[in-house]
This record gives sequence, structure tokens and C-alpha cells, in this order.
Amino acid sequence: MTNIEKAAAVIEAAETLVITAGAGMGVDSGLPDFRGPEGFWRAYPALRGHAFEEMANPAWFHKNPRRAWGFYGHRLNLYRQTIPHDGFDILHSWSQSRDYFIYTANVDGAFQKAGFSSKKIVECHGSIHHLQYVDSVNGTEIWSANETTVIVDESTVLAEEPLPRKNGNLLRPNILMFGDWGWIGDRADRQTERLNDWTMTVDWSRCAVIEMGAGKAIPTTRYCSERFQNAGAHLIRINPRDSDGPKGTISIPMGAKDALLAIDGMLRS
Repeated sequence: MTNIEKAAAVIEAAETLVITAGAGMGVDSGLPDFRGPEGFWRAYPALRGHAFEEMANPAWFHKNPRRAWGFYGHRLNLYRQTIPHDGFDILHSWSQSRDYFIYTANVDGAFQKAGFSSKKIVECHGSIHHLQYVDSVNGTEIWSANETTVIVDESTVLAEEPLPRKNGNLLRPNILMFGDWGWIGDRADRQTERLNDWTMTVDWSRCAVIEMGAGKAIPTTRYCSERFQNAGAHLIRINPRDSDGPKGTISIPMGAKDALLAIDGMLRS
């Protein structure tokens, strides 16, 4: 039996699904792959010489707000325009006949756009579609970014004024960045509380964990998947490079979209 067949059998028998996703999940939707500096510089040639980890740092909102919002404003506009790939539709169809929860390290809001309930999603690193003050001394509120417009010169990756502000104070995305002591995690904490409450109702022997695009560099998502595997769930790990896992892991070294299409084809045959 192939691992695609094993995954299909596990999903078919599952009463509940835990869907976990890392950055690789968005690649098939056309989002940039920031793995390594070359991938980052292909997406942002004007930032050559800077690493993703350097730009995804809240210090930029203090030393160069136009640069900070150029980077995050471009991503906000890109994610608003991006259509989730067919794999999201497949996962959504599987979730219609069983209970589920989603745990994602991605900040793009793709699962909500694909039709999943916002009450069933944990965004452990926050969301680009929500805002907070740059300086928490001004308040710890979190707002929707739906009415926020950021105009970015893509040739320079600099945002035009006016930048997002509230009560005269500069705002930033409600995202956990690198070296970030100012992130307000209240929204993500409430999501996690809902997940923890849900886990108390799960028969883990009848649960399938479907993990996609979660690498080892920032292993938050992998740790979450393996936590549920340790509780007794069946782990399906989909990743073209890092599909290995603990004993019992169903390893599928493919991209998310192609793997989900193959599994769904098996379920329909």
C-alpha cells in the first residue's frame, strides 16, 4: 500500500480532522517561497542584501515606517488578491462530514477565504488582516485591517503616506515577527483556548492530522501536529523536503496541492 493509499484510508475512517499548515501551504496559490535569501530577493529585488528575518522585524516600524509598511503593505495587498489553491477546497469538502480544527503558522487568512469557520482556526503567528499599535503603551486593542489601504511603490518597496494610524499613533500588523516583544497575542490566545476546549472532546484514535508545508526551520506547526500524534492521532505529513517524522508518520514528499488531489482521487475511486 502506498502512502497516498494509507493517507486516504486514515482520512476515510476519521471522525475528526486536525489540519495544520506552514508556509509551504501557500506556494501552490502562487505566493512567494521565502526559504533562503534568493527566494526572498526574487520576490523583493529592491531588498537585496536584506534577509526575510531582518525585514520581518518590528524595529523597522521605528527606524523606517515607510519601509516597514512597504514590506507588510505589499504582502497585505498580495494576500488579499490571492485565491487559495484547489487543495483548500478539498480540505473544506472533507470537513463537511466530520468535525475539525485548523492550526496554521501562516498569516495570510487563506483558510477563512476558503470558507472555513473563523471559530475553528488558530493563527499561531497572528494575521496580516488585523492591526495593533506599534507601541503597546498606546493600547492593546486589535482591529480588523479590512478598511486599511496601503499604497506601495513596488520598485522601492516603500509605502506612501498616509501610513496606517489610529488616534495619531502608528499601527502595525498583528503578526508575531522576529525579535518581537511588542506583539499583542490576545487574539491568538483566544483561538488557542477554543482549540484546547475542542481537544477535550476528541477520540484521538479516530482523528487524522493532515500537516502541509511545515518545515523544520520554524517548527511550531510540526510540534503541534506531533502533540496530537502523541495523543493517539494518525499524522499525515505532506512536504516536498521535510516529510519525515516520528514512527508511524505517513510521509508524503509532495507539494500540498498535488498530494491533496492525489488523496482525494483515491477517496473518490
